[in-house]
Amino acid sequence: MRIALTALLAFAAGVLLMVGLTRHALPAGEPDASAPRAAPASASTAPADNQTTDEADTSSDNWPQQAPSPEQVMYAQRGMVHKALEHLGTRVAGQPNLYVLAFGGDGGEDVFRNETEYAAKMFPQRFGAATHVMVLENNPASLGERPLASWSNLETALDGLADVMKPDEDILLLYMTTHGDEEHNLLVDMDPLPLDQIGAPDLADILNKRPFKWKVVVVNACYSGGFLPPLKSTGTMVITAARADRSSFGCGSDSDITYFGRAWLVDGLNHTPDFMEAFRQASSEIAQWEAKDKLTPSEPQISVGAGIADQLALWRRHLVPGPAVAFKPTPTTPAAHLQ
Repeated sequence: MRIALTALLAFAAGVLLMVGLTRHALPAGEPDASAPRAAPASASTAPADNQTTDEADTSSDNWPQQAPSPEQVMYAQRGMVHKALEHLGTRVAGQPNLYVLAFGGDGGEDVFRNETEYAAKMFPQRFGAATHVMVLENNPASLGERPLASWSNLETALDGLADVMKPDEDILLLYMTTHGDEEHNLLVDMDPLPLDQIGAPDLADILNKRPFKWKVVVVNACYSGGFLPPLKSTGTMVITAARADRSSFGCGSDSDITYFGRAWLVDGLNHTPDFMEAFRQASSEIAQWEAKDKLTPSEPQISVGAGIADQLALWRRHLVPGPAVAFKPTPTTPAAHLQ
């Protein structure tokens, strides 16, 4: 009996091994002929057996019907980035120019789009023609208007900026606003698109590969202080909304702008063109708000590398700041087609 059972088990194992070898031997990208073909995706296709209707709907909760399809949006990205670069405006000769790249990473909350759109309006109005702004953002309302805030688009945009900037004179301001985690990764999300997240070492590597001599990098996210060590360098100012081990506040569906966005972008830079002075003012203001709300202090951080303060002072010498720019939440009506 034991011998017969052993033989039977050996035979079964051999069959399973042959099936496994057959499946693993398929060329990459070739479907398994023994597996049933999936039905083409369409509006009437039912969810898979292991997926409830609720799960299927959740995958595209943030994708409006009026917007281009996910495939159309992905296909259009390179052209949208290049078009945005073309609209930066002519560089003003004879003085340092400021090039702002605003990156709103999380498409699930309007608060981040509000900040990038405000940056697009405030910087040129307040600081003049030598200030140029480009926006990358994830939001259902701007899928047809703005390039996505993605790792690939960030690199493409930075390459384009490097081509139009004067590397020994002009200043790059990278403003990133989204959620952050305790491992110091920034959330990059536009459901259901598969977008890569950006960690602190990733961002440092992205910037180190490009020839920007003068940089201001602002990371507005929880735990963003973890971005300071890898980003610190000569010619670079790094500003973060929180300590490496602390949350920042003001995001969420019931917020129009984050605490840090309000304090540094709106209140700080409308009061002074000095980024460090705006940071000091913002830190004090945030501390007061957090104390009033009985929140654990976020403790925004700043690192000023050699030379960047002097270059920013040179930029400010040519400025005649315009009037303060009021903050208003951005309308959320989605665009019906790609720009």
